[in-house]
Amino acid sequence: MIDFSNFEKATGFIFKDKALLTQAFIHRSYINENPKTGLHHNERLEFLGDAVLELVVTDHLYKKFPTHNEGELTALRSALVNAVIIADVAGALDMNSYLLLSKGESKDMGKARQYILANTFEAYVGALFLDAGYAKAEKFIEKYLLIKLDEIVKKKLWRDSKSLVQELSQEHVGTTPSYKVVSETGPDHDKHFTIAIFFGKEEIARGKGKSKQEAEQKAAEAALAAKGWND
Repeated sequence: MIDFSNFEKATGFIFKDKALLTQAFIHRSYINENPKTGLHHNERLEFLGDAVLELVVTDHLYKKFPTHNEGELTALRSALVNAVIIADVAGALDMNSYLLLSKGESKDMGKARQYILANTFEAYVGALFLDAGYAKAEKFIEKYLLIKLDEIVKKKLWRDSKSLVQELSQEHVGTTPSYKVVSETGPDHDKHFTIAIFFGKEEIARGKGKSKQEAEQKAAEAALAAKGWND
């Protein structure tokens, strides 16, 4: 079984129940491929960790932004607690090296792996909550996830760029933006899209992403910057 001692040293959180820590990193595919191990996958821990994560983040935002309304707080929380951000944090913590996956899943390093990493992060939070209590889980989330908040606020990543660019383009140039796929590369499990945003017939900017939705958001963000509508 995997030795988590280096991971524990790196994060600064030492588990009393090592089996619980191991379970946080076990994907369902591993159990399907190794049914006689007596181990359990991490989905129940993920369910618990998701709730703990949302409470910690909500409490932090409520206290940090006393003048923000419900909609603004919800948008900030959504920007922080999403699969892309969480997967990035999990990747920075090298959680990928400790995953227990099936042979097939272990070969897939595309978009599916990012979701697995995000789910593993949540499962780890659930395991830490059970092993050491709410305060320790809160400390972990503050140390590794909530530090992303200042960047999100500074870059205004909490805004829905597509909605904002539509609103501003109608206001300033009297047109509704349209989007067009410029290129689509990669195998089905790891697609990369480049999408252009147009005001009428004029191409304003392009964005890239692992899904059309992500590429459209990036294009909208780039259009806001190109037009100087970021403030």
